[in-house]
Amino acid sequence: MRVYAFTAGAASMYCGSCLRDNALAAAMKANGHDVVLMPVYTPTLVDEDNVSSEHVFFGGISVYLQQYSSLFRKTPWFVDKLWDSKFALKAASRRSIAVNPKFLGEMTIAMLEGVAGPHRKEFEKMAHHLSQLPKPDVVVLPNSLLIAMAGPLRQALGCPVYCTLQGEDLFLEGLQEPFRSRSLSMIRNLVPTADGFVSVSEFGARLMSAYLAIPSDRIHVVPLGVNPADLAMRDKPEGGPFTIGFFARVCPEKSLHQLCEAYRWMRHEGGLPPSRLEAAGYLAPEHKEYLRIVEKQMNEWGLADEFRYHGSPDREEKVRFLRGLDVLSVPSIYAEPKGLYALEAMACGVPIVQPRHGAFPEMIERTGGGLLAEPDNPVSFGQAILRLYQEPQLREQLGRGGYEGVRRHYTTARMAERAAEVYGQARHLRTADLQPSHNR
Repeated sequence: MRVYAFTAGAASMYCGSCLRDNALAAAMKANGHDVVLMPVYTPTLVDEDNVSSEHVFFGGISVYLQQYSSLFRKTPWFVDKLWDSKFALKAASRRSIAVNPKFLGEMTIAMLEGVAGPHRKEFEKMAHHLSQLPKPDVVVLPNSLLIAMAGPLRQALGCPVYCTLQGEDLFLEGLQEPFRSRSLSMIRNLVPTADGFVSVSEFGARLMSAYLAIPSDRIHVVPLGVNPADLAMRDKPEGGPFTIGFFARVCPEKSLHQLCEAYRWMRHEGGLPPSRLEAAGYLAPEHKEYLRIVEKQMNEWGLADEFRYHGSPDREEKVRFLRGLDVLSVPSIYAEPKGLYALEAMACGVPIVQPRHGAFPEMIERTGGGLLAEPDNPVSFGQAILRLYQEPQLREQLGRGGYEGVRRHYTTARMAERAAEVYGQARHLRTADLQPSHNR
């Protein structure tokens, strides 16, 4: 099967969606499928072998220039290559820039306007480039924010287009008005232009069916998967301090502050002896003050010496970090459809304590690798984590359950098999309106 899959680059940030898209493409290629993974906006940053192509569609610099100046909407394509080059995009990606909320809203609307918007030239470039390549069996978009690509791709290539759903509701809910309401309305109107949708969890399918008004029978679930090859069983030395880990983006919605509050409760009221609270993950410029406030609070509680932020680790450092934990917890205040970090921790034999919402209940039910706590309730998290400290046998049981459960249900190999099954169904979608157009 030949699959053209897009993935939205996140510049210098390790992005769960990029990691998932890359892992799926690699696993499908390993199974003999012809998969071309194509970045949008910027080259992708992943912590395994990057299988994406070097050609970046809708280059971030071009999109920015065309957003704010009609002049750049008319420049010849060969001129655009100057700022669409791999060197220019990588140089821009290395900069950590706080993104203006108004710009995000305007950009979202512009992309959803498709060929009728300011980025018409980029849509034409995309269709022209892909029409020169062998015809695919199916094209896959990385999220519903790019659903305006579906129509032009179906017209240019004459093949079905599927759209992945993997947590873009959080982005949409964070947009300012009127951008939020308008974006939602535009996506809902564009739902019929895609031939089907792929959700990364059963929860995500239910959520997005209601949120974007997608008929439930048009959403197929392809659960997340991790490559367990280097995710060996934890090897934390006996006798060391009890170590609680947080591994996710450091931002208010992931709620590092609530895990710190849970830790304070355990230490001051729950009887936990001096232990360790270790955190790691991407820190955006706009959230540096958030981390400073968290560190200040830990200091005021007299717990500063028991807390450490490790930065954003690469693959080897991440695995080492996870294997040194006794438990991992990310008390997200929003219902996550992914939670890739939870699977990675369990794959290392580390039990998890996660909120009773999002994809976590189905993950823990399938793997038996952790406990659930009440969302937005630091004491509930503290009680669950404290229980794992007090009951080493339960900690071992859950760790072993997660280690084995991930390998049964959540590997990249299983993800690739399920994706091939879904995309294989799409190959039979050959309707009258799926005829290619080679017009530039």
